[in-house]
Amino acid sequence: MKIASGWILVSGGSSGLGAACVDRFLELGCSVLNFDIAPPRTDVLTRFPNRCQYVSGDVTKEEDVRSAIALGTKRFKKQLSAAITCAGILHSERAVGRDGAGSLDSFRRVVEINLIGTYNVARLSAESMSQVEVPVADADADAERGVIVMTASIAAFDGQTGQSAYAASKGGVAAMALPLARDFGRLGIRVVCIAPGVFETPMMQVAPEKVRSGLLAETPFPHRFGEPREFALTVQHVIENAMFNGCTLRLDAGLRMPAK
Repeated sequence: MKIASGWILVSGGSSGLGAACVDRFLELGCSVLNFDIAPPRTDVLTRFPNRCQYVSGDVTKEEDVRSAIALGTKRFKKQLSAAITCAGILHSERAVGRDGAGSLDSFRRVVEINLIGTYNVARLSAESMSQVEVPVADADADAERGVIVMTASIAAFDGQTGQSAYAASKGGVAAMALPLARDFGRLGIRVVCIAPGVFETPMMQVAPEKVRSGLLAETPFPHRFGEPREFALTVQHVIENAMFNGCTLRLDAGLRMPAK
């Protein structure tokens, strides 16, 4: 897909991997709407006042997502062409710990934001993309209306001790890639999931050195954590390469997380 053909929605675009995606696509000349509860860096908005829009909202609320998509379409005078779902939270708690059973409310909150929030953004983005008028015929098999890139985690496959909620939520995101791609295929919309390993995001930068060094020891090559821009470059390639669809891509330098 031609990235600049429409505008791009990035949920969770104010920090970490989402912020890197916002930066990358603005650099490419795209119009980008950052949908996040937290506001972005002020320099992003001042550097690209005509092509960057921030909207505060909750990915789990239908009305918030619908309003953001409507605002983006009105502001940029284009149709939504790509949605990148980066909004999510971390949580670590054993299912049974020293004080008894883990919190059901905490488990539910993680699934609500990471999994249901991702599904909410994906379905409403696809609904908007489906309204794009493109010639879909046998002679033009590559005609597409949009791309949805969802963010999972290698915890979906290598969940560590205490990561039941997080692993379940991200495993659900990965599991949605194929059925959503099948749902949206007739509309000319692709769906791809990226499962990043450990990246130098604000959350990881404040992790204890023992945790950081332990994960580095399990990383084959390159022997470092990922840079958020490398995630954004992967998203760009997924959007540009029509053969990516219905799959989950591990972006982890070969890391297989240990039990703890």
